[in-house]
Amino acid sequence: MAIEITNNNYEDIVKYNDVVLIDFWATWCGPCQMLGPVVSQLADELDGTVVVGKCDVDENEELTIKFGVNTIPNLVLIKDGEVLDRSIGYKDFNTLKNWVLSKIN
Repeated sequence: MAIEITNNNYEDIVKYNDVVLIDFWATWCGPCQMLGPVVSQLADELDGTVVVGKCDVDENEELTIKFGVNTIPNLVLIKDGEVLDRSIGYKDFNTLKNWVLSKIN
């Protein structure tokens, strides 16, 4: 299951985990709602390898600005505290999983 990433817990999550995938989303965003189950499935499948989290852009403006998110859904892949890559828009499970694994291996 994906964890909630907020302005308050972001630093600790990135500090204590090697690889973090953040899904920037909003409740009013249709493509975000479609991507939600894909992100949850990815969190379950990559448990122990990648920490997968969701960040509501409406509730976490500081992080939204920090990552320059102006289009959602926006997935940001972080390794050792540095942004490796980002993916914008809906992706199916296999495409998303292959993207993550290709970047971290």
